Amino acid sequence: MKPLIRAGLRDLIRRPLFSGLMLAGLALGVAVVTAIDLASQSALRAFEVSTATVVGRATHRVVGGPTGVPEGLYIELRAAAGSMQMAPVVEGVVSALDFDERPMRVLGIDIFAEAPFRDQLSPGLVFDPDFQQFFTKPGMAIIGEEFAKANQLAPGAELAVQVNDRLERITVLGIVSTLGSSDVLLMDIAGAQELLGTSGRLTRIDLLADPDSVAALRTQLPPGLRIVSSSEQRDTADQLTSAFRLNLTALSLLALVVGFFLVYNTMTFSVLSRRPVLGILRSLGVTGRQIFAQIVLEAILVGFLGSFIGILFGVLLAHFALGLVTRTINDFYFLLTVREVTLTTSVAVKAIALGVGAGGLASVIPALEAARVPPVQVLRRSDLEQGARVWVPRVGLFGLGLAVAGSALFLLSDNSLPLTFIGILLVILGLALIVPFGTLAFLRLLRPLSSRILWRLAVRGLARQLSRVGIAIAALMVALSVTIGIALMITSFRSTVQNWLDITLYSDIYVSSPAAIGNRPQADLSPSLEARLARLEGVATVEAIRTVQVLGEKGELDLTAVDPRRVRDAGIYRLASGSARQVWDRVRQGAVLISESLEFRYGTTETLVLQTDAGEVTFDVVGIFYDYSSDRGTVLMSRDIYLENWDDPALSSLGVEALPGIDTYKLAESIRAELSGTGLIVHENQQIREEAMRIFDRTFAITQSLRVLAVVVAFIGVLSALLALQLDRRREYATLEAIGLDPEGLEKLTYLETALMGISASLMALPTGLLLALILIHVINVRSFGWTIQLTPAAGPFLQAILVGLVASLAAAVYPVSRLRRMTVAESIRGD
Repeated sequence: MKPLIRAGLRDLIRRPLFSGLMLAGLALGVAVVTAIDLASQSALRAFEVSTATVVGRATHRVVGGPTGVPEGLYIELRAAAGSMQMAPVVEGVVSALDFDERPMRVLGIDIFAEAPFRDQLSPGLVFDPDFQQFFTKPGMAIIGEEFAKANQLAPGAELAVQVNDRLERITVLGIVSTLGSSDVLLMDIAGAQELLGTSGRLTRIDLLADPDSVAALRTQLPPGLRIVSSSEQRDTADQLTSAFRLNLTALSLLALVVGFFLVYNTMTFSVLSRRPVLGILRSLGVTGRQIFAQIVLEAILVGFLGSFIGILFGVLLAHFALGLVTRTINDFYFLLTVREVTLTTSVAVKAIALGVGAGGLASVIPALEAARVPPVQVLRRSDLEQGARVWVPRVGLFGLGLAVAGSALFLLSDNSLPLTFIGILLVILGLALIVPFGTLAFLRLLRPLSSRILWRLAVRGLARQLSRVGIAIAALMVALSVTIGIALMITSFRSTVQNWLDITLYSDIYVSSPAAIGNRPQADLSPSLEARLARLEGVATVEAIRTVQVLGEKGELDLTAVDPRRVRDAGIYRLASGSARQVWDRVRQGAVLISESLEFRYGTTETLVLQTDAGEVTFDVVGIFYDYSSDRGTVLMSRDIYLENWDDPALSSLGVEALPGIDTYKLAESIRAELSGTGLIVHENQQIREEAMRIFDRTFAITQSLRVLAVVVAFIGVLSALLALQLDRRREYATLEAIGLDPEGLEKLTYLETALMGISASLMALPTGLLLALILIHVINVRSFGWTIQLTPAAGPFLQAILVGLVASLAAAVYPVSRLRRMTVAESIRGD
């Protein structure tokens, strides 16, 4: 057996170009999967480190509503709980103005209660004589060594920060290496309360207790407060980002699918080119089983090598992917700072398993073909193409069955995302298996279109060589259909979001804090700002908006409190009954609207239970509204009803409507002058739209990159198929040249064949891409995020796919054509 494997590996080494292309395609597919896995894991690991810094060893937390926990409750609980360890914590987010408005987390602690929970303060620092300023002097903070080194900060340095609607300065008292997260400002609890404007309030109370003690303590809590497990924060982060990460992983696997086709194509050519050798071996007594094992083992070894190369490249690619993934998580989920990518054993094992599995599976059919054919037929090259005419319809029928089975799987999978993606993968593979049959039908239609000799040679040549070019066309079709599907989905999503913004952004000017951009924790603006802005000349109305996170029956929800006197455009609602005006009358009376994504999480519901300052309150749900700003779910409520249930008069943002005929640009300048020194951001309506679409575009930047990589792998596949075809037909080309076809004619023939491959793949990719777009929009998107997206018909993605398919196939022909120019007739006719 070993001599057979060595002989096979020597053949692969003897053809470095083909082997290199096969390795490149497989390695690139593995690299994409590895990069996405590493980026996702690194982001979650950074969140765990950040959480560990803030939560420490606490087992549970006492939490309240948007305004937190009364400070006096901590004293009461300490007296009642006896020996239970607990520590008060004040937490908030500020923007570091000197560092591109970088968000930083303020962590206020009581160092006398901290020891059981966190180890940020070293004994050397605590016993330093200057450390007493930590308690006695306002604005003193301790920063992490990583942040200090990166920004060249030393003790005594000052940081300008934006705190809600105020500009403040923080002095660096000390630097410690124990702060695991570089975005933390550690302060004394009283200093943090003064900085954040939360005197008399705590963000939470950390507990270190067993379940029985927690159960006993729970009975002593006043209404509006609850005890939650510290692990819930990590679980919530994982749940929030799971759909996002799963979508990226599924898209990255498509590049590996295209690489799978490339391995199959190369192994088929390897078997074909060695048919005489394999025939001799069979004649000498080597069994079909040994031939099969030889070819599969070769592919597995190639898969292992490709996986190793792919992992190395994936680590490099992960640094690019990490920035895109982190930016999306910051925009939509939670604050995160990620600095490094670390290759873990689980990611490496998964990459090797995928690479080796893809290589081994892709070689099974070529290996079976070589093992089953009798020795005499192995020596006849024509038998493969005769066999192809038999298996093409059968494989097409099998592919149709596979596509139907995949459709049934994702339609019947009951909102299971993993099963949905498996079903879609089966659909794509099934449609790819129909490609050879479709190519034959396409070539038959093309045959009578021209009587020119080159045309007839190209059409008949591709039909005769279907066993070599069919898989390359299938791989290109898959890549192009993915390009069409994703492009249509993004175009439709973009159009839907733009229409949603047109409806929801009804004010002319918006005022907010830098810390409120994206889905970061809300900023607390002074309620007096509403009256200040209303007094300005040219202002018609000012709407105060409050956005907070509240507790529902299934975890945290976003709640937006608005002025119910303004009846919003009915286009964003799916009402249970009545008109938009009637619904808003009910909202004024205490009912709520919920977003689509919240309905997806909770199911169709007529009521919603929320944890208020007075305990659990049930609100009537009178309609569903479209909201693409959050996939965790949003509740829309009257601000008057909000103030009745939560003692929280602060604002998150303000919307200003100008009087008719007033120049909004000049009014915005007047507002900026009025708010000078507060650091607040004043945006005109159009600026908000542009910023929202910038966030949208960068959210899909990584998806666009995956599209490009899939096409690159397919390009490698076409190039490999063309080179294999050229070597296989070298004698035919030489004969054509010997009987009068000049070298220029051979080049035209090659380009024509390649163009037909690209056009064939593009035409079959059009319906497949449309089907994939429909699945992404109406199945994947709904099951991932609960959003409704309207399909926007656009010719651009289809025309782009045809152009990309044609350009990619013609570009892949450049190198084979250059080899043709160096071919000599005598050597080619003599054969290898």
